[in-house]
Order: sequence, then structure tokens, then C-alpha cells
Amino acid sequence: QVQLVESGGGLVQAGGSLRLSCAVSGSISVLNVMGWYRQAPGKQRELVASITSSGDTNYADSVKGRFTVSRDNAKNTLYLQMNSLEPEDTAVYYCNLDHYYGALLRRAVYWGQGTQVTVSS
Repeated sequence: QVQLVESGGGLVQAGGSLRLSCAVSGSISVLNVMGWYRQAPGKQRELVASITSSGDTNYADSVKGRFTVSRDNAKNTLYLQMNSLEPEDTAVYYCNLDHYYGALLRRAVYWGQGTQVTVSS
């Protein structure tokens, strides 16, 4: 059973920094993409950043240059370093794992429970 557990959210002033972590337990395939999504009140969930198992990254335009996604494959942990935070970054942040496993490369998607990030002005 794969589980994702986020940590590191909280309240920070505009211009401040936070680091989110996502610990993955269970067996996962080497063919995977991990990412951070966020959902603000009244808005759809959106991709913030993603990283493949080989280290290729992708960022939403709104966070480029401020956020950095990384992973430690040995520890099965995903990180999101958030700098220069803005009130518009306030949202619940979710960790996501998308992996392909088995001889038929079946796809499985998992989500964490979410962690609140609040940026005050």
C-alpha cells in the first residue's frame, strides 16, 4: 500500500520561505513522476511543480524562479522549497505520485492528505 504524507506547511509573511516534504511509503516503480499541486478556496487544483524519477522538472509559470522541486530517491521523499512567498500562494498543497508498474505498465496515482500554506501580507 502506497502512502504519501506531507509536512512543512504553516503561516508565513509575504517574502518568507517554507519547505514542504512528502514522504512516500510502500513499493513504487522507478517509472514515476512526483509533483506538488495546490488548491486555493474556490479554485481548481493546479500543478505547481513536478519532477521525474530521472530529475526532469516542470514548473507553473507563477512559481518559476521562486520555487524549487527536488527529490531524494534513496529516501523516497519529495521536497518543495518555496521562497519569496506571496499571498497568492496561499492554498492547500498536495503531494502527488504517478507511476507505471508491472509488465503491462499499469498506471497508479496517489495523493497525500494536503498541508496548508498561508502567506500573510
